[in-house]
Amino acid sequence: MTEPRDRSGPPAGGTGTQPQEADVLRHLLRSPGYLKALAFCALIGIPVSLAAFWFLVLLHELEHWLWASLPHALSLDSPPWWWPFPLLLVAGAVVGLVAARLPGAGGHVPASGLHTSGPSTAALPGVVLAALASLPFGAVLGPEGPLIALGGGLALVFRNLAQVPATPRSATLLGAAGAAAAISAIFGNPLIAAVLLIEVAGVGGPQLFAVMLPALLSSGIGALVFTGLGRWTGLATGDLSLKLAAPLPRLDVPDVLWALAIAVALAAVLHPLLAGARRIASYVTARPLVRTVLCALGAAACAAVYALVTSRSPAEVASSGQSTLAVLAADPHAWGIGALLAVLLFKGAAYALCLGGLRGGPVFPALFLGAAAGVLLSPLPGLGVVPAMAAGMAAASAITLRLPVSSVVLVVLLLGSSAMMPVVILAAVVAFVLTELLPIGTAVPVTSDGT
Repeated sequence: MTEPRDRSGPPAGGTGTQPQEADVLRHLLRSPGYLKALAFCALIGIPVSLAAFWFLVLLHELEHWLWASLPHALSLDSPPWWWPFPLLLVAGAVVGLVAARLPGAGGHVPASGLHTSGPSTAALPGVVLAALASLPFGAVLGPEGPLIALGGGLALVFRNLAQVPATPRSATLLGAAGAAAAISAIFGNPLIAAVLLIEVAGVGGPQLFAVMLPALLSSGIGALVFTGLGRWTGLATGDLSLKLAAPLPRLDVPDVLWALAIAVALAAVLHPLLAGARRIASYVTARPLVRTVLCALGAAACAAVYALVTSRSPAEVASSGQSTLAVLAADPHAWGIGALLAVLLFKGAAYALCLGGLRGGPVFPALFLGAAAGVLLSPLPGLGVVPAMAAGMAAASAITLRLPVSSVVLVVLLLGSSAMMPVVILAAVVAFVLTELLPIGTAVPVTSDGT
């Protein structure tokens, strides 16, 4: 009979590194300072989630009013082809002024990816104003970037109000917790918020657990607050979960092989698009006011030309694509080949312009572009619509975010099942590896002031 091993000692056949890390983590979890920080992060999750909830409600309601209620009030059945021009002109002018004049330049430049570093209370007004000007007015971006900055900044505001000592370590912990609480509900699940923060933070070992425990706790509380407020008020913040038109099929060999091909094809297309977005961001940085307006008008032109060419709504190109993704998933066969090619071309171009010039996050448009590419390629022999969409979304998000684990978790949660897990993982890994092997291109400052 085997003797029970002392859990405080080194594992059988192991090295000295593992128990040392375990001892560090155990010591950290037993320290009163860390436990106090963990409890404070739980408390912070409540007001941050409240603020994020109403911020998302405001974005959702304003977008609905600008793109649905206002056209109907003007006796228009849908937004006409020219509709994006005045809206995105306003977006470009406001974001340009914020980038040029306010602290923090309106938040992270989305072409630089997602960031949790450097939460700032001084940047909060600019972040909120730039997001309100960009997202509802038709920027091809999502709300996750501003939410991360908003959550991290608000966490520091509440820290200061509570007169908690300000240290670099507390700023890291509270920034991660606030960001996780803010973004947990936009993805419909606190798990993706925690996983996303793991990869965005880019830390490991005991430090990973030290940062992620507050983030996971705060994101769970944030999800509870969002769920309760949504049921109590009846207001919507946007739902990322997909209602697929057909049951999830059983995977076969052609699905898996085509998933690899889809990943390669999307890497070949999206990598240069993102490199172009980084060059646009560097171009805008020199003269943010004028050049931000030019980027916004360029995105408006993409939406207008799409509407003229396809006789469809310009809103399918403008805005994040979150609602359009749900429509596409519910009835993918309603989109002809011409419409799919057009939306990929024009939304891709508008996406690059908005990544470089406006403010928001890169996740939602990438998911839509990947799903649309999957639907376009689904008639290939032996390839199903759902596996193609799953592979396309996983590959596109991994290429854009360079966060493969987060991309896999996000797509699986979107589909509501692990049935597509093999093609999702393969597509994400292949796309990520190919993207990492390709040259990065122009470097982009995190914000337009170079911080």
